[in-house]
Amino acid sequence: MTELETIQAHHQLCDAIHECVLDENRFLRRHQRAPDQPLLERKRALLEKLDITLAALRAVPAGSARDPGVQAQLEKTRSRILQILQLDKENDQLLLRHSLAGPRPAAAANTPSSALLQKIYARCS
Repeated sequence: MTELETIQAHHQLCDAIHECVLDENRFLRRHQRAPDQPLLERKRALLEKLDITLAALRAVPAGSARDPGVQAQLEKTRSRILQILQLDKENDQLLLRHSLAGPRPAAAANTPSSALLQKIYARCS
């Protein structure tokens, strides 16, 4: 796989993650509780794929970023990542707001584990 193909594959995954985070945002706004298990499983699967694409990106030589096509793709990917992070922050705020509003029996069963949240935050920092 060429450098550009590796970056494009990562960008496609970022688009899928963005869609997942958007779905989570819609769910939080509509239902005002923690997401259901299928959405959380989808998010976990995407995070596993993210580990794979990040490993492939680490193998790309730094000098290839001088290519204009690669630079353009990298910039699109950076932009998408910023959108994901912004939406994720909003989702965290919504989740916190809804959890402070009062415990709901269904929400307690569907909250992600603290280990998963720590793993997600570790990847983002």
